[in-house]
Amino acid sequence: MKIAKGQKILFIGDSITDCERARPIGEGLYGGVGKGYVSLIDALLQSGYPELGIRVVNMGVSANNVRDLKARWETDVINQQPDWLIIMIGINDVWRQFHSPFIHTSHVYIEEYESTLRELVKDALPVTKQLVLMTPFFIEANRQDDMRTTMDQYGIVVKRIAEEIDALFIDTQAAFDSVLKELYSASLALDRVHLTQAGHMVLARAFLNKIAFEWSKD
Repeated sequence: MKIAKGQKILFIGDSITDCERARPIGEGLYGGVGKGYVSLIDALLQSGYPELGIRVVNMGVSANNVRDLKARWETDVINQQPDWLIIMIGINDVWRQFHSPFIHTSHVYIEEYESTLRELVKDALPVTKQLVLMTPFFIEANRQDDMRTTMDQYGIVVKRIAEEIDALFIDTQAAFDSVLKELYSASLALDRVHLTQAGHMVLARAFLNKIAFEWSKD
């Protein structure tokens, strides 16, 4: 497993990460890390690798886009000094272009998205040992759907940045697409964004597989 003993791993993103986590710092017992994929990862790391004492922190904030991350980057990432930083952002950057088409000030187009995410990653590199970049996603099997097509382009940006800085890269859309071969989108997310527990487990499994979690470890 790639995470070492005593390391602190910090997840940051939007509502998919937030999931009612504690404030101001999302960690600890009784829902401190929220109710979504971060909590599943925390539970599996604690139960599977109790000897490592891995510290999981959730700094997701609902409705955030990459601009919002930039505004709180110093306090919520740099000052936290995580050993691992896991970033998943972009859903709202895209979604607002479709559900609020006339409120242009809320739209984060792909050029701004890429430049801002690149800036945030650059600022984080000196204070963390490992970066993990996860793509945004849209729970839609039809790849010709306009929002799905746009989301895929934002995912390509994430992959490009990950390759440039040698970060771990997780294609969350590919993980969902595998499940969508068998399940209808509403069974994972009624609005195609906010996930059921099965949807959150898809994210948790994708992350844990990337870090070489041993599922059969005694």
